[in-house]
Amino acid sequence: MEYLKRIADEQLSLRLEAFGAVQIKGPKWCGKTTTAGMQAKSVIKMQNPDTREGYLATARTKPSLLLKGDTPRLIDEWQVAPVLWDAVRNEVDERRLKGQFILTGSTVIDDDEIMHTGTGRISQMSMYPMSLYESRESNGKISLRELFDNKDLDIDGITSDLSIEQLIFAACRGGWPASLDSMSDTAKLLIARDYVNIICEEDISRVDKRRRNPALARLIMRSYARNICTLAKKTSMLADVSTEMESTAMSTFDDYVSALEKLFVIEDVEAWSPAIRSKTVIRTGNKRCFVDPSIAVAAMGVSPQNLELDLKTFGFIYESLCIRDLKAYSQVLGGRLSYYHDRFGLEADAVIHLDDGRYALVECKLGSKEIEEGAKHLLELKQLVQEKNEKEKQIKMRLPDLLIVLTGGEMAY
Repeated sequence: MEYLKRIADEQLSLRLEAFGAVQIKGPKWCGKTTTAGMQAKSVIKMQNPDTREGYLATARTKPSLLLKGDTPRLIDEWQVAPVLWDAVRNEVDERRLKGQFILTGSTVIDDDEIMHTGTGRISQMSMYPMSLYESRESNGKISLRELFDNKDLDIDGITSDLSIEQLIFAACRGGWPASLDSMSDTAKLLIARDYVNIICEEDISRVDKRRRNPALARLIMRSYARNICTLAKKTSMLADVSTEMESTAMSTFDDYVSALEKLFVIEDVEAWSPAIRSKTVIRTGNKRCFVDPSIAVAAMGVSPQNLELDLKTFGFIYESLCIRDLKAYSQVLGGRLSYYHDRFGLEADAVIHLDDGRYALVECKLGSKEIEEGAKHLLELKQLVQEKNEKEKQIKMRLPDLLIVLTGGEMAY
C-alpha cells in the first residue's frame, strides 16, 4: 500500500538530526509506527505476542540488549516496559550520537515509572490523525506558512475540491490511515466506531491497570461528544452522565477523563487570556475536544446522513475538524493552539501562537452566511488590542498577524 506523506515526516527528520532520540506521542491508529518506520533502520515491537514475554524478561534484567541494532532503532509501544525510557536516555549519553532511537507509544506514562525526564536527550513530538491535506482531500493550495510569511499573498478565487457532503463524510470517517484503504464508505465509517469500542471495552482499563466500567466510559465519551467545541463545565457533563448512571461521583468522572487524556483520546483546548479584558470577563475553562472529530460522531452514534440534516450540530463537529488540522499544520511552524471567548460574546474559535511571537485569530464558520459574523468578531478583538496599546505606555501587546475565517465554503477570498 502506498505511504501517504505525513506532516510529521519533516518534524521527525529534524528532531533526529538534533537529538539522540525522539518520542512520538499520539492516539493509537494515527500512523505513528508506520511514519517512524519510514526513517528507522531497525525495529522492535514490544507488543508482538510472539516475542513480548522475552522482551519483557530482557527489559527486567538487561534492557540495553533491546537497544542493539541499526539506527535509528524504532522501539514501538515502549511504555510496555517503562524502564526502556531510562535505558534509552543512558545509551544516548554513552554513545553521544544523534538520531539513535525513535520511541512510539499510545499512552502517557506516569512520572513515577521513569527516573529521568530525558530533557536534552529525548525530544518529544505529537502526532495526530491525518489532516485533510494528508489524506489528499484538501488540495493544499493555501499554505498557513505563506499566510504568515507573505502579507501580499493573493488567495482570491482559490477553490476547494470538497463539497459539504464530502466534508461531512471526511469528519465522520476521521483521519485514521486505515480508513483510507480501498473499501466501501460504510466500512470506512466502522473504523472510528471500532476505535471507540476498543477504548471503552479495553484500553481505558489497561492504560493504568485499573478496572473501569465500559458503560460509564461510553456515557462520558457521549457527553463529551454532545459538548464538543463548547466550554461546557464538568458539572453539567456529570449531570448528563448521571441521568443514566446516578451514583457517578465527580472524582470518578475526573478519573475516566484523565484515563482518556492518557490515551490521547481527549485533548481539550486551553484558553488564551491576554491582558485586554478584566480577568473576571475572559472565560478560562477548557474547550472540550477529542483528538479527531470522528470520535465524537461515533460516540454520539450519528451518521453522515443525520448530520446532513442537522448542520447546526455539524458546525461543532466541523470546528473540531478545523482544530485537528490546525494543530497539525501549525506544529511544523512551532505553533500551539488556544481559543478566546469572553462574557460579552467576543470570540476566536482558535488562536495560533508561533514560537517567534506571531499569532493568528481564527473563526470556524461552516456556511457562507456566517463568514461576516466571524470576521466582525475578529476585527473587534483586534480593535481591543489596539485600544489596550493606546493606553499602555510601556509594554505594548502585539497586534494579530492574521485574521482568518476558516469556512466550509468552496471559494477563498
